Amino acid sequence: MSHDHHHHHPEPTDPAIRVEAIEQLLVEKGIVTTERIDGVIDKYEHDIGPMNGATIVAKAWLDPQYRDRLLSDGSAVIKEEGFSGGQAEHLVVVENTDEVHNLVVCTLCSCYPWAVLGLPPSWYKSPEYRARAVRDPRGVLADFGTELDEEVEIRVWDSSAEVRYMVLPQRPPEATGDTVEELAPMVGRDAMIGVRLAGADS
Repeated sequence: MSHDHHHHHPEPTDPAIRVEAIEQLLVEKGIVTTERIDGVIDKYEHDIGPMNGATIVAKAWLDPQYRDRLLSDGSAVIKEEGFSGGQAEHLVVVENTDEVHNLVVCTLCSCYPWAVLGLPPSWYKSPEYRARAVRDPRGVLADFGTELDEEVEIRVWDSSAEVRYMVLPQRPPEATGDTVEELAPMVGRDAMIGVRLAGADS
């Protein structure tokens, strides 16, 4: 069987188009099913990625020194944990307190530290969220069922190609465990983006 290498087609530049084409090809050839692909994506979106972040949050809840290092140099801690790459090289971790609630958005596109949070949810990438998170953060939080006291200051952090943000949520009162294994399941992805509180989305 001869292979003709002389015809070079211009390659589509948008990675999304290329991914779509590869997926279609694999499905057509019967190598993989769309359900299987969806399953893998779902796993990265909800389990693998966010569990990395949840582990870090749980450790920070248990160990004040770890927490301080995480807040002063998130990237170094992530690297030590072996979660480097995945857009987490320049990671800044911001802490929720009784006085301050942090919310992460990427107004330009959808920069997101997927090494620690998994794949970005579709709403995070939506133009509506990107615009409203800056203009009306309290309204966005209310949409997610997160009601905060009026006195709580909301800080919105805009992720970019240079810096990405992750929220260190407050430990909820019901999180009574004293091991990472017990506490990590309390930390959902949405709490690390800041749209929900820990315990509310796990």
